[in-house]
Amino acid sequence: MRGAGAPGGQGQHSGKMGTLGHPRLILLTYLLVALELTCLFMRFSIMPYLTRRLGLDSVAFGYLQTAFGVLQLLGGPVFGRLRCPAAVALVANLVAAVLSFTCIPISTKGVSTHAQAAPPGGAQASVFDLKAISRLLLRPGVLPVFLIKVVSGFPSGLFMVMFSIISMDFFQLDAAQAGYLMSFFGVLQMVIQGLVIGRLSSHFSEGALLRTSVLGFIVVGLAMAPMSSVFHFCLLMPGLVFSLCALNVVTDSMLTKAVSASDTGTMLGLCASVQPLTRTLGPTVGGLLYRSFGVPVFGHVQFATNVLVLLALWRQPLAQKPDKVW
Repeated sequence: MRGAGAPGGQGQHSGKMGTLGHPRLILLTYLLVALELTCLFMRFSIMPYLTRRLGLDSVAFGYLQTAFGVLQLLGGPVFGRLRCPAAVALVANLVAAVLSFTCIPISTKGVSTHAQAAPPGGAQASVFDLKAISRLLLRPGVLPVFLIKVVSGFPSGLFMVMFSIISMDFFQLDAAQAGYLMSFFGVLQMVIQGLVIGRLSSHFSEGALLRTSVLGFIVVGLAMAPMSSVFHFCLLMPGLVFSLCALNVVTDSMLTKAVSASDTGTMLGLCASVQPLTRTLGPTVGGLLYRSFGVPVFGHVQFATNVLVLLALWRQPLAQKPDKVW
């Protein structure tokens, strides 16, 4: 049946590719992602200084970030800002939206559209089908990996959500200096995720890389507790970025391998929801912790949380999954 359906699917696929070939399509996709992330970090950089001028403290800023996380998590409306970078971001996102609708094909896969359709007579699952999500999470080997992804990365997510306030209050950086630091963080993330993680994954198993990322979080958290300067943080940044990249890449790979091909998109959506969840809960929790205990608390939380995760991994290693479950 796959052989009978393939020609029609490939014909539809080639007809929907539009005027752009695969190399240009991939290049355009990277360009749109870079444009979106650039605008997003513009907003991240300017918001703490704007809120400080409006008289908000770190806890109030945390509430504001939580509100943004809720909107991001639910796909809420886009609302305007008061400053010039926000106008640039709005125009750039409109351009990106036009390019997406006009140049990106509906399907870039070389399979038949009928292969992903719901079976005849069956009810089509909705976007927020809790039964379907529960079914995926309860598959063998899925829930432990997903919990590790959420729990292990949450402390560093707390710190990164509050980093704009920390850079302004604790490191005493102005807007330009904070922008340079975020640029260094972005370049470091591209280098580590593009060059280091890929080469390591060809020599080590996913379980070993996952334990290494958790161990990296432990070391960074322990060294973050006595952090006193921005130079100290720059020394810790490579280890933090490596652990974040390794955790995200390895857990996404393990989770998608543990489900069928038709459920891969749903699983990737669940993986992508972890960051909005952190942005929803993180600002409020991080703001309260920062006001009560200061910057060292983020290192302590990261150290303690990942020690527990590492002990759980050591006591009950994750079973290796085949490349795909069909």
